Order: sequence, then C-alpha cells, then structure tokens
Amino acid sequence: MGESCIPLQPQRVVTLDGVSLEYALALGIQPVGSVLDQLDGHLIEQVKHQGNRIANIGTAGAPNLEKILQLKPDLILGLDFHQPIYSEVARIAPVVLFEFQYSGQWKQIFKTFANSLGQGDVAQQVLDRYDQRINQLKQTLANPLPTVSVIRIDPASINVYFKDSFCGVILQDAGLPRPPAQNLSATEAQQTFNNPIQAAVNQERLDLVNGDVIFTWIGENTLEATQDAQAQIDKLKTDPLWQKLPAVQQNRVYYVPSYWIGSGPISANLVVDDLFKYLIPDLP
Repeated sequence: MGESCIPLQPQRVVTLDGVSLEYALALGIQPVGSVLDQLDGHLIEQVKHQGNRIANIGTAGAPNLEKILQLKPDLILGLDFHQPIYSEVARIAPVVLFEFQYSGQWKQIFKTFANSLGQGDVAQQVLDRYDQRINQLKQTLANPLPTVSVIRIDPASINVYFKDSFCGVILQDAGLPRPPAQNLSATEAQQTFNNPIQAAVNQERLDLVNGDVIFTWIGENTLEATQDAQAQIDKLKTDPLWQKLPAVQQNRVYYVPSYWIGSGPISANLVVDDLFKYLIPDLP
C-alpha cells in the first residue's frame, strides 16, 4: 500500500487478524488489541495466557474502527486482504500490511513481520528453536519413513493438502515423504487445481488421500459447521473405499486440530508435537 513511517520501538500494537496476532505472540509481544472473534482454539488459549488483556476489536475483515481508535495504537499490522480498509485505519496510526499468497510462506512472512517491529533477531531465535525440534524429530524417526497424507473433511468435500501448504512445509522440513498425488509444489498445484496448497476430491478418488499415515482435521469456525463436518466423517467411515485404505485398516488415521492448517510458529510447533506423538508413540 506504499510507504509507512513506523516507530522504531512500537509500544501499542494492534493486529487486524489471527495470523498477525500469532506472529506478535510468537515474538513475545502482547498487542493492545486484536481481532479475537472466530479464533482457532490454540490462539484462544494463547490469549488466555496473556490474562485476557488484549482488547477485542471484532472480526477479521471488519474490525471496529472506534475500538481501535480508543486503544491509541502506535502501529497497526495485518495481512493484505485488509487493503479495502487501509485508508480508514491509516488515519488512526501507521499501518503495515503483509502480502500473503499461501500458508506455506509462513516463515518468510513471519520474518518480515518481525522486522517491522524491530524484532528480526527474536524471530530468528524462534525459527532456530523450531529447527532444533525438527532436527530432533528427524533423528528419532525410524526408517523406513512413513508416507504422510493430510486431508480436511468439511461438509461439502474432502480436501487434500500439497507440499507447499503450511503443514506440507513442516513435513518437508522433517523429511517425511508424501503420497505422489499430494507431492505437488505450489506452482504445480496452481496450474493443475487453480490453488497452490489444496484441492477438493470426491469419494471415488480416495486413492488420492492414501498414505501410510493420514492426518485429518475437521476444525471449523462454528459449532454447526464442525458438527456437519463430523457427520461427514462418520459417513466416510462407512464407505468401502475408505475402509480399504491401508492407514484405515492399520488404525493410522489421526484426527488433529485446525492448527495443522495454520500459518505461524506457534501452530508449527504444535504440529511438531503431533508428529512426535503419533509417529514416535513409544517415546516416554
């Protein structure tokens, strides 16, 4: 959106979406205000750890400008989908919006976000700790490595996630192979499916979700949508094609929270926790 003159050491940061909130918290920064409606569960827990001292400014895409004004921020941060309200929030305080094409870019965007806060060194420390955990996981995994499939069940479809999705990048970092149908780069996926990180498949093509291990998430933003997705899973479990998948027959289908399709270092470390939990079950 052009240039913005920002303070060297901002003290009263407002974040306009859950991704920016996660980046701030990962840097040890408590925003004075943020979008808190419809946050994923792991971010709700992070906000609680802050003693609920972060003011709620509403919903991503439609924050309450009056509440932001009352907080007297010295810097406002968010993703580029907030461009339609940029001119309005820029009247309140300096604003920086970050280009976010797809979730697999989370490390680069996190670094850029941190640099805008003068916290580049802190961001590198956060990523170094993540790398240390990834290396520990790689050293602990037994050969042959399992092929890992990641899918999302929603009320309307089954989505498969490719290697440049958020969780796909983590699996790449861990050296875990993907099924051939999911081993597509962002460029390849965009060309084939018009989406860089995921594609919907019908139940007749369940071979595309096959892997030694299948991680499945059903996290939705509302209780009703989650219940609908759960009903879809219950229906899928009765499908003969699903029942024939080796991972299903060997009880290696694991249901995981929405942080698997996250966008920041807090989510990434929770995914790593799950990889330890499910792929190395004999750890004490």
